[in-house]
Amino acid sequence: METHSYLVIDLKSFYASVECVERGLDPMTAKLVVADPERGDKTICLAVSPALKALGVKNRCRVFEIPKNLSYVTAPPRMQLYIDYAAEIYAVYLKYIAPEDIHVYSIDEAFLDVTHYLALYGMTAKELGKCLMSEILERTGVRATCGIGTNLYLAKIALDITAKHSPDFIGCLDEESYRKTLWNHRPLTDFWRIGRGTAARLAKYGIHTMQAITETDEDFLYRLFGIDAELLIDHAWGREPTTIADIKNYRPKSNCLCSGQVLMRDYAFDEGRLIVKEMTDLLCLEMVERGVITNSVTLQVGYSNSLDKEPAHGTASLPAETNADIVLIPAVAELYDRIVDPKYPVRRVTVTCNHIVPEEYRQYSFFGDQEELERSRKLQTALLGIKKKFGKNAILKGMNLEEAATTQERNHQIGGHKSGK
Repeated sequence: METHSYLVIDLKSFYASVECVERGLDPMTAKLVVADPERGDKTICLAVSPALKALGVKNRCRVFEIPKNLSYVTAPPRMQLYIDYAAEIYAVYLKYIAPEDIHVYSIDEAFLDVTHYLALYGMTAKELGKCLMSEILERTGVRATCGIGTNLYLAKIALDITAKHSPDFIGCLDEESYRKTLWNHRPLTDFWRIGRGTAARLAKYGIHTMQAITETDEDFLYRLFGIDAELLIDHAWGREPTTIADIKNYRPKSNCLCSGQVLMRDYAFDEGRLIVKEMTDLLCLEMVERGVITNSVTLQVGYSNSLDKEPAHGTASLPAETNADIVLIPAVAELYDRIVDPKYPVRRVTVTCNHIVPEEYRQYSFFGDQEELERSRKLQTALLGIKKKFGKNAILKGMNLEEAATTQERNHQIGGHKSGK
């Protein structure tokens, strides 16, 4: 069997590093957080520089949790800038590795299968990792860490656990060294895909290490975790059969489109309905742009943070697949009125278009005015054309101008944060 070599490249405190570079600061020594001051001191810091982490400031903390005696720079998010930097770094990978051997895991992390490149470049995996890290630093000013492993899991663990303690920010693992050095590592939550809930369930039975998992009866683990036990057992032994080629070839059985937002304040019942209608309208335009349709929409509405109350949840089924706003917006508004308790303020909203399929699979319905639907389709297409040419806020609906509306602001955001444009 061929032995694979994988690299995982991670960009250290990526957003914070970019902001430091843009300000002419050293990303490793500057004290900087990326957070939107307009959202108040309860907002989450999207990134914390390594120098602040060394002083005990936790990543993804809230602004008010940073000790008052610390002096630091607050940088408002500029998501488009981070995307531009990530594209520049991806270009570095492409200089050495073909795209089919790269899996972008997140904006600041990528897996690379370098198995067939080491002989080509006359390098070891570690030398190639150093080469990539050096070129990223030279071209962007952003420092990187690197995990190296004989499978995707071991490369990720080498990055997350081993590299951070290495003077050159590189960690290397194979199955043998993994079992020798990390089988008794604690806590279990340091390992990829083991969250607090999984660790707590294992702890109830005195299981606190990866070695302890390998020594536990597998049937018991399957009873405890179901099919997920297979992944847990494989990872405990340091095994991972999935390759980047498998990831590239994967196709989900069904697809959906989802939009969610956390509101900046508690919204009254009628204000919440407005937000739901706005979000559904944008999803309709996205479906038209992608050429897909749906036959059901799911809505989840979370109440105020001050309330200990389960979110409202429900699904509206449609008589036929569609992406027409004149059909979907009333259906979701009716669902909102049916499932949401008007006595409680709204704080979180998620709208999901389920089972989306290409428009050529459309099942035409005898219900509804087909002429009206066609007029709506032409209008949506025209709206998309105007927005593409002149910007998302070039043309708006009346509801987008109401005081509680959020569409205009969200059109200037990427991933719920300021784009920086």
